[in-house]
Amino acid sequence: MFTQLNPTIPLHVMGKGDGYALGMIDYGQEHNLIWVTALDGSGEIWCAPNHTVRLGRNWTMGRVENPLIAKDKAAERAAAKSGQSFGVTGADDAKAGEANPVCG
Repeated sequence: MFTQLNPTIPLHVMGKGDGYALGMIDYGQEHNLIWVTALDGSGEIWCAPNHTVRLGRNWTMGRVENPLIAKDKAAERAAAKSGQSFGVTGADDAKAGEANPVCG
């Protein structure tokens, strides 16, 4: 079942970066929820499995930044300094012969 999220939910996809969840796919009790997410940095749309998605900091709700997000962002900054790519983009998938396992 696909659920469109209105309003969208700001979140962080581990290894991809910050973005907004536009929708959610639920294939049932034997599967992870899938978050359909537009990434801020690249504009790509990714289907991220539930275990790779984290809510970010929210001052109003008293939620501090998740330590996993802080670690992921530090790795992204280090990769940018060294000139390496961070995470996987659609172009990288095509080179590696891999497709997004959920979205094809």
